[in-house]
Amino acid sequence: MTTDRIRSLTLVRHAKSSWDHPELQDFDRPLNRRGLQNAPMMGQRLAAANYRADMIISSPARRAITTAESIAVEIGFDPDSIVQNPLVYGASLGALTEVVTGIDNRARHAVLVGHNPGITLLCNFLGDSRIDNLPTCGIARMEFDARSWEDVPRKKGRLVEFDYPKKK
Repeated sequence: MTTDRIRSLTLVRHAKSSWDHPELQDFDRPLNRRGLQNAPMMGQRLAAANYRADMIISSPARRAITTAESIAVEIGFDPDSIVQNPLVYGASLGALTEVVTGIDNRARHAVLVGHNPGITLLCNFLGDSRIDNLPTCGIARMEFDARSWEDVPRKKGRLVEFDYPKKK
């Protein structure tokens, strides 16, 4: 792969959410204590690997945007620059693929924070490795030899990182 054509997509499943308030709509559920610990920890792991993002796109659901903000802070990305895309919440594989193909081509390294089952389906659709389940706050980073984000679904991405909070 030539470096001028490399696109890097990091898929993140939101951190563990709380079920303590059954009166809340699914969209409004916050992270639980473990989720509030895991999100910055996973951001720190990315930062330790010198990971930098040009763009972060997140579901606007509370648990997803909180995860995205925590990771952003740890990798030195301005949380106010996170793009909240309503298509990512409860998204089908088709909707998530549409989000990916719509990424601004100036961004070489993008992060997409979403929900299962869609985020795992997207990982398996785009990548060269099968992941049965992207765990909560799990990260799957893929690289593509593609001139634009529109080309990404026609390529097979190479899984270069798969990490999650309980991984040793």
